[in-house]
Parts: sequence; structure tokens; C-alpha cells
Amino acid sequence: MKSPIPDYLIGVLDKASQINDGNPASYIEVLARADTTKSAVALATVDGSLYTAGDDRVEFSIQSISKAFVYALAIYDRGLDGVLAKIGVEPSGSPFNEFSIEKGRGHRPLNPLINLGAIMAHSLVKGNSPEERVERIRAILSKLAGRQLHVDESVYEAEIQTAYRNMGLAFMLKAAGVLECDPEHAVQGYVRQCAINVNVRDLAMMAATLANGGTHPVSGESIIPSDSVRQVLSVMTTCGMYDAAGDWVSNVGIPAKSGVSGGIIGALPGQIGLATFSPKVDNHGNSVRGVAMCQQLSTDLGLHMMDINQIARATVRQCLTTITTGEGPVGVPIFDLRGAVRFGGAELLTRTVARELSEPSEEPGSGCNADCPVVIFSLRETISLNTVAQAILRENIRRLRLDGKRVDLIDPNGVLDITQLLPEDQPTVFNSVEQALKRIGGLGYRVVTEYHS
Repeated sequence: MKSPIPDYLIGVLDKASQINDGNPASYIEVLARADTTKSAVALATVDGSLYTAGDDRVEFSIQSISKAFVYALAIYDRGLDGVLAKIGVEPSGSPFNEFSIEKGRGHRPLNPLINLGAIMAHSLVKGNSPEERVERIRAILSKLAGRQLHVDESVYEAEIQTAYRNMGLAFMLKAAGVLECDPEHAVQGYVRQCAINVNVRDLAMMAATLANGGTHPVSGESIIPSDSVRQVLSVMTTCGMYDAAGDWVSNVGIPAKSGVSGGIIGALPGQIGLATFSPKVDNHGNSVRGVAMCQQLSTDLGLHMMDINQIARATVRQCLTTITTGEGPVGVPIFDLRGAVRFGGAELLTRTVARELSEPSEEPGSGCNADCPVVIFSLRETISLNTVAQAILRENIRRLRLDGKRVDLIDPNGVLDITQLLPEDQPTVFNSVEQALKRIGGLGYRVVTEYHS
């Protein structure tokens, strides 16, 4: 069967092609001559599938989209506290090339996604020269794209020749005492990072890496630390679309970053990375057709991060199984945890266990006997446990052990890290419930009754 997704993307592209508003960025000569008939859209899933439509292999300079990834690299090199000491995280509410600083707080640029903050972020990347810093940036962007990227020298030369405003911003940072390196070197490196060429296939995979917590969906390599990803996506949400950020969050609702060459990326955590390209931009510097495509994708595919139409309410299935043993019948409560579990699912499991073991009832299926010597947690259908869910589940096991109960774990995929528990608290791990019950009841065990809820 042919997937319907590429055909859907063609429809999105065709609809956006009817929009003729905007103009190519005129202040960079090469961009001013861009072929405005070119456009493309791409979606990349967190498990590595890529869907595209349009001119998906046409290259264009990454421009300000690079700011998000250079910010992540600066955090890696200097630590988050070191970067926050130099760059704020507040939306500017002003055009991207304004001198927007926090007065009274060391003259920090308001955020890393306006030019002022991006120049500062570039200067925080390790390297003894603009060339060294750009090479580190190019190497990281290449890993994210899954292929070797290169600097478009014609774009760099055109942009650096008219970089007077950026030079002025850098010298003002230097005068304020917050820029450590030579202002000209900072601008040269910043302009050069913006001239690295990409296509929408590259950008979608780069966005999907952010959506996948910093791990590349295809190579499986951890490229950006997860805590840095959270920081970057947070700033992209509030500042990524410049002074149109409010409209973007309201209408599209995906952490995003745009560039004046016509590219846009969006990264929805845990789900998808997307990219669009069309050279005509609006007064904010955002691609007009790109914004329209992203808005349609968000609406049609339910990608708005505030969309709560579907709420997972039932992640725990409980069961009381009574089996025969050599010493008579034994009740064994089994708690089956399902899905991608975060705090809410772990809390539901905890609440269910506490209720069923602390409030026994004569009514079948409404509670387990508090005297049951063994408790089984089944993670057969658990897709993942985030850090908080891991900690809560381990604490549940530890407290059950303190109550004198034995805990068996059904975890064929190893989703729970039990090495964080003391050896005496670690449960016995089985691949199936049947294996655990056989250990309890012996070779001749059999199920007498079983109640589900």
C-alpha cells in the first residue's frame, strides 16, 4: 500500500502555492535573487521516517534557523548557567535586528534567537577563531542533517559586505562589557554559520532530533543533551518567530524557528519534526507560504501542543489472580502499566496500588488482599518511562519491600532501570506473567480465579 502522507503533503503545498504575498529578503543580494517558484515541505518522525513534497532537495542558506542549534552548542560548551549569565530568555517584541537588551541585568541580549543574542551565543562556542567555531557548528549541523553540509561562500560574501548593523550590535555588546571576543570576529563567524546550506529534508531531520530529545532518529546517536533540548525548545516556543511569536503559538502551537531565506522548522516533542521552504517572507522575516503550510499541518494533524482533545485516562489495568500452591490458594495482585508513561500514569499506578493493597474488600475485583505476599508489576505494554515515572515506580517497589512483600517484575524490554535500587530491593525480572506465577506456585500451579478491573 502506498502511504497517503506524501499525497497529503502535495495538497498542503498546492494550497500554499496560491499565496503570493511577501518578498525575498532584499538586504542580502543572493537572497533577493532567489527563485520564488521553489517551495517544499517535509515531515520526519522520531523513529526516522521522512515524508516530503515539492523541491525537497533545493538548497538554501540556513540563516537564523542555525541560532537554535548554536544556542544548544553554547550550552554544551559553557553550561546553562554560563550561557544564562550572558543571554536572557525573554521575547523581545521587536524586530530580529534590534538592540534588545535587559537593562539592569548586565546588558544581556533578551534571547538567543534575535541577532544580538545569536552573535553572543556564537561567541560562547569553543574555538580560538571564527573558523574554528564555524567548523564545530558545521560539524554538528552535518550530524543532525545526516550528511555533510557546506558554507555557501556567495551568501557569506554578500551578507558580510552589508553586515553594518550586526557589526554595530557586536560593538555595542563589547562596549557594554559582555562580549568577550573581537566584535568583528563574532560577526564574521555568525554570518558564516548562517550561510551553511541545507534543504528541507535536512531541516526536518534536524527538527526531529530535537523532538526526539536530542537523539538522531536514524543514527541513534545522542547529539544534543536532553536538558539542552528542553531549553532550546522552550526558547523556540516563545522567541523563535520573532515579533510574531504570539500569533505563531496561538495558531500553530509548535516550537519553531524561521530564517530569512524562507525556511522554517518545527519540533513537537516526542512526535515529529517538520520543515518548510518558500523564499517570500513577511515583515517579520518569516516565510509567508511556510507559515501557512505549518498552520495547516498543525490544524489537520492535531499538532498544536495545547491540543488536549485526547487524554489518556486509563494507563493501569489491575488483576487479582488466585493460584493453587502446595500450601493452598494464594492471591497475587498484578498491575499492568501501559503506554508512554510520565508523571500522570505513574501517579495513577501508585494510587491504584495503595488503594488495592490498603483497602481490601470482599467484593470480587474491587480490591486485593493486603496480606498477599507477592505483587507483580507488568511492563509488557509499557512503551517508555520518563525520569519521573522511573523514580516513582522504583519508590513503589522499595516501599512494598519495606512492607515485607516480594515484588516480581514483568519487563521483557527492560524499560525500568532497577540498578538504581539497592540489591535487596531489586525485584526478580521475568519475561511473562506465566513465568512469575510458575515461580510462586511451583510446577503444578494453576489459576483458580482471576478478577480484572
